[in-house]
Amino acid sequence: MKKNIFCLTILALLASCMKEEIAAPDLNVTTDASSYSAGDTVTFYFSGNPDNIVFYSGESGRNYDLKDRQYADNDLQINFSTLVQWGVIYDNLKLMVSNDFNGIYDTENITEATWIDISDKAVFSQGLDHVPSGTVSLQPYVSLVDTASLYVAFRYTDVQKPQQNRWVVRTFNANKVSPEGAVTNVATMATAGWEQTSFLNDSKVWTITSSQLLMYGGVAADTDNDDWVITKGFKVRESVADKGIALKNISTTMHEYKYVYKQPGIYKPVFETSSVWYSGAKVGKAEITVEIKP
Repeated sequence: MKKNIFCLTILALLASCMKEEIAAPDLNVTTDASSYSAGDTVTFYFSGNPDNIVFYSGESGRNYDLKDRQYADNDLQINFSTLVQWGVIYDNLKLMVSNDFNGIYDTENITEATWIDISDKAVFSQGLDHVPSGTVSLQPYVSLVDTASLYVAFRYTDVQKPQQNRWVVRTFNANKVSPEGAVTNVATMATAGWEQTSFLNDSKVWTITSSQLLMYGGVAADTDNDDWVITKGFKVRESVADKGIALKNISTTMHEYKYVYKQPGIYKPVFETSSVWYSGAKVGKAEITVEIKP
């Protein structure tokens, strides 16, 4: 009997513990000024002691409002440089894009895809070397499907004649640009995943190296030529969620935090707080506005 009473008492105590109120993750944040100069140290003073604090500065890449973003209206901007020589020079190298190509690099699947000729958006060599294309925005050609890929291609065509043109793509860069203007390089000449496919004249095809793309062209005995070199697919709409800086956990105490903003602007830093116990969790946040002058 006594043993049963003892067990019931222990269970009652455990039940009362389980019902223990989770501490509110309250935090009040202040600064000693409303504005600072770029490069100054901003000291954030804390009142309250939540178990965990994660800091979002409000800068690009550390924006609290974008911490859960998976997709966005990003732009893909490319630039390259070219050389053309030999024979009668004309515009027989085309810049193409597709957002429905399936990534199978053969004549059948390339033909079935929808390719848009955007050669007029770029500058090509007329005989000089290392001619820069300028920056070409591919945002108008990005699919509205979040998970779709965008492919970039160079298409070379020439006819039988004493000497076909020799084209060299010297450099290539692709940058993803977020709606906020953050730039991330997603490909260079060496990492663009180039694959070549010949439609006509298999004896003259694109040569791919880590430093350039080369189409040698044919001589008098060679027939008409049609050759493609295509990048890997770029998932343009995919975004990397913004991240915060973990400042403290339940085992530490923090009364202030110092941070330096290097660029002028009006920032809205957020301190995300949480109390995570065995019986549940509570979350909160503290916001403040900081002006950074030049």
